[in-house]
Amino acid sequence: MAAEESNKPPTEPQPQPATAPSTLPQYPEMILAAIEALNDKNGSNKSSISKHIEATYGELPPAHSTLLSHHLNKMKQSGQLVMVKNNYMKPDPNAPPRRGRGRPPKPKAPLPPGTVPAPPRPRGRPPKARDPFAPPPPPKKKAPSSGSGRRGRPPKLAKTAAPAPAPSGEKRGRGRPPKVKPAVAAPVGAD
Repeated sequence: MAAEESNKPPTEPQPQPATAPSTLPQYPEMILAAIEALNDKNGSNKSSISKHIEATYGELPPAHSTLLSHHLNKMKQSGQLVMVKNNYMKPDPNAPPRRGRGRPPKPKAPLPPGTVPAPPRPRGRPPKARDPFAPPPPPKKKAPSSGSGRRGRPPKLAKTAAPAPAPSGEKRGRGRPPKVKPAVAAPVGAD
């Protein structure tokens, strides 16, 4: 079989059609143009935007629907588009800016020029205030510790007691020994 393949004349690789750089505008531009062209007072949904882009620009990449969804979400997050009842529309220029979640930060008073802002407070509980006139505390002596300086429960020490002597007699088997039955006496009156 390998001999048959080697007898064939080598075929030249097929030249692939050169793909010219795409003349499509950026997706955000196409989306905004589609929304303006559709000019619906309630906004345009994703499918109508997609159909308008396909009709206007013709050849689109195979991942068109994924790209469209990605850019619509990105534009919605950035505030370029507003979503109302599953329809996308341009935000009203007279509308107040959208607030984020949570409590808004307090307005900061402007610092006079030439002053350096104080560094932010460190995290955690502040240290206890010390009396500047009190004598310095004596240095703490380290207690001799038998451990290796590790935290937590110390390891168990090996028992130094002598091992129990082996019982004389039979070697005991595994498990619970059988219950010892008392000797049965002869019944009364059975002579």
